[in-house]
Amino acid sequence: MRPSPRRSKRPPARKARAAADRHFVTALARGLEVLASFRAGDSMLSNGDIAGRCRLPKSTVSRLTYTLTRLGYLQYVEEHGKYRLGSAALAVGTAMLSRMNIRQVARPMMQELADFAGAVVALGVRVQLGIIYVEVCRSQAALTLILDVGSRVPLATTAIGRSYLAVISEEEREQTMSELRAAEGSGWPKIRDAIDAALLEYRRIGCCSSFGEWQPEVNGIAVGIRPGPGLPPMAINCGGAAFNLPPAFLLEKVRPRLIALVRRLEASLRQE
Repeated sequence: MRPSPRRSKRPPARKARAAADRHFVTALARGLEVLASFRAGDSMLSNGDIAGRCRLPKSTVSRLTYTLTRLGYLQYVEEHGKYRLGSAALAVGTAMLSRMNIRQVARPMMQELADFAGAVVALGVRVQLGIIYVEVCRSQAALTLILDVGSRVPLATTAIGRSYLAVISEEEREQTMSELRAAEGSGWPKIRDAIDAALLEYRRIGCCSSFGEWQPEVNGIAVGIRPGPGLPPMAINCGGAAFNLPPAFLLEKVRPRLIALVRRLEASLRQE
């Protein structure tokens, strides 16, 4: 289990900018943060769980969860005193996934690579300071890495998160790095150095790697995608158990295929 994010005395840069924007609706933003606090594998969360993840007072979270429950975005499970996502939230997520044609285009290419590498291949999009998987293909030989559509991994320590940072605009990268700095607190210098090294790696070899940095037993590489108008930057990774996917195999054998996959995918999307 990963440790809880460090609390920072300073508000994240994103929130600081929002506070200065008169068009920004803080109550709405907080409600959306509550919904975003639910992750793959979370069956239910308490108000305390949500408060810890959103860094909001428990009293504020209680009002937000009450409102979201009344609107159908959350469902209160009385016997456990906790909340699960409601049908209204699921409808929004399903509608978004159905509009992402890139998933259908990418799936056969991703499955081919997964079978070649004996790994998990995932397509992800950024949500706050993480990447959420919107499509996942796995080989029957893929071991130990139990991730699926809806799984969330961190931006800073994963190959897929770092490759996303490598393909976004300089302005967006600066904003994101500022948010990461506020969230990571005293651990930021080490994380910043790792991200800087990953950006150099991307320029040098066309992908980002993470060998045991996210989880000690997991290795992976990833390439960012610019899917074109109407879709945000994304990334595709290939990873799995470190004992089955040594760095040399990923960089020498898998990397060229992953880069070619992304180029084919981008070309296919441009023709649509």
